Amino acid sequence: MNEYDSARIADLLTHHGLEEAGSVEDADLIILNTCAVREKAEVKLYHQLGRWKGLKKNNPAKIFAVGGCVASETGKQIRARAPIVDIIFGPQTYHRLPEMIQRLEAGQGPQIDVSFPQVEKFDYLPKNSASTASAYVTIMEGCSNFCTYCIVPYTRGKESSRKVDDILYEIYQLVQNGVKEIHLLGQNVNSFQGLNHDGSICSFAELLYLVNEIDGIERIRFTTSNPIKFTQDIINAYRDLPKIVNSLHLPAQSGSDRILKLMGRPYTSDDYRDIIRRLRMVRPDISISSDFIVGFPSETREDFEETMRLIDDVRYDGSFSFIYSKRPGTPAAQIEDPITLEEKKERLSILQQKIDSLALQYSREMMGTVQRVVIDGKAQYGNLLCGRTENNRNVNFEGPDSLIGTLADVEITEVMPHSLKGKLVVNK
Repeated sequence: MNEYDSARIADLLTHHGLEEAGSVEDADLIILNTCAVREKAEVKLYHQLGRWKGLKKNNPAKIFAVGGCVASETGKQIRARAPIVDIIFGPQTYHRLPEMIQRLEAGQGPQIDVSFPQVEKFDYLPKNSASTASAYVTIMEGCSNFCTYCIVPYTRGKESSRKVDDILYEIYQLVQNGVKEIHLLGQNVNSFQGLNHDGSICSFAELLYLVNEIDGIERIRFTTSNPIKFTQDIINAYRDLPKIVNSLHLPAQSGSDRILKLMGRPYTSDDYRDIIRRLRMVRPDISISSDFIVGFPSETREDFEETMRLIDDVRYDGSFSFIYSKRPGTPAAQIEDPITLEEKKERLSILQQKIDSLALQYSREMMGTVQRVVIDGKAQYGNLLCGRTENNRNVNFEGPDSLIGTLADVEITEVMPHSLKGKLVVNK
């Protein structure tokens, strides 16, 4: 979501006559777009601002802006801790950035706007300029679930969906730019409830069918789903729509029903298993990834073992897994937490090793297969191209630069710990 927001901020400023600077030293305006999900990101913000203090001293006219969820969460506190910051805006108000810059330059002092005007910003943003093989499109924002550990509902506001026609128009524009893969975004993307042009409500599953009909789109991804609203009509879309990639990121967070209840996640581990079971009835080889929070306050060894049993049952192909991070102002921050950091680190290591071993096994099973990959650009090392498979594996292979931005068939020839190597298949 932040990558999408940052790109749209760049589009907005370019539309208003600004040009990208070659370095922070040359820039008249420096923007930090932030995340508040974990404490470390907030710490990094202040460290970075501290490193830039000298730039402001050397050029007092240089404008520093902080946006995103940390800005929304802490507001004026940022100015108190880092006086070099001139503008503070939230994830729902970055469309007002040009006006805030004008007011600042007119001598009206530091500008702060962390309000929640829902999805108003999309009415003020210029054309999405993304021209890579794959592009993000935000379809809804905010969250109304209020999981006890999560700060997002307080920093991005309640759930709000964009109009269907606006989403489809943005995707049509991206197709004209050469985009082949669309990645639909939302804090709870499957909670989407957008207005059709006739005033009726469009569900997330119905939106998938509409996007599937757009000529030029070859792949559809979406992030992040919540098990609470992963309904049968979404599973039916996997059955009916081959453009939906054969992978799904569905955060479980824990395999313990007791911990899920403490987290405010209103489903059980068996509810989650049932979703996966029904998905695999229509997509037997679908790749599943998840999020896990290890060491949630009061998590016992048995709670952790239940998470490991869920991992064994689902056989995940990847995960984002972290030690619980206390976020001030959330209910979970008040729960007594007797677990030592050493124990949490040990559990995280066990979980990550297990999922890494499963992912490596899946990679090895891909040896000798031909995979359709979206070619994003050049690989980091060697004169190779880099593409992504449907199950999100990076594949490096030899090929002409003219393939960048397209899809191609690649035979997998070597498995590395975190990537694959392949050979371009030339279709005669």
